[in-house]
Amino acid sequence: MDDEYFMREALSLARSAECLGEVPVGAVVVSEGQIIGRGFNSPIGESDPTAHAEIAALRDAARNLGNYRLPGCSLYVTLEPCAMCAGAILHSRIARVVYGARDPKTGVHGSVVDLFAVDRLNHHTEILGGILAEECGNMLSTFFAARRRARGQ
Repeated sequence: MDDEYFMREALSLARSAECLGEVPVGAVVVSEGQIIGRGFNSPIGESDPTAHAEIAALRDAARNLGNYRLPGCSLYVTLEPCAMCAGAILHSRIARVVYGARDPKTGVHGSVVDLFAVDRLNHHTEILGGILAEECGNMLSTFFAARRRARGQ
């Protein structure tokens, strides 16, 4: 299985978020070729500002492994992580992050800042962006366009 396969799994979870009226972002954590954690955005439904897809997937993976550290694992997420999620990624010791679309408003892999490149941090994560970027970005653009249309009515 490759990066596109796991990103498609994250996209499927993003659709779940969208069906619930949440911003469509999905994430999976992979260890040794197997998905061990899944999550999608749910801050509205859970009344929880930390209920981002990445956080949910990290929590699920940690519970499944019985360890808050996830060394050797990869996180696939449809949108470039924000600062909060980057902090959780670093603290969980995720080895690799693969994301789809860039986030020009809150992305911290170079869109706003590059938190992952700060040398002084005690853990460093490999980052790969742009996997199925068009598909991930289109899902978000379509969602926000529909939301703007609904507000205009």
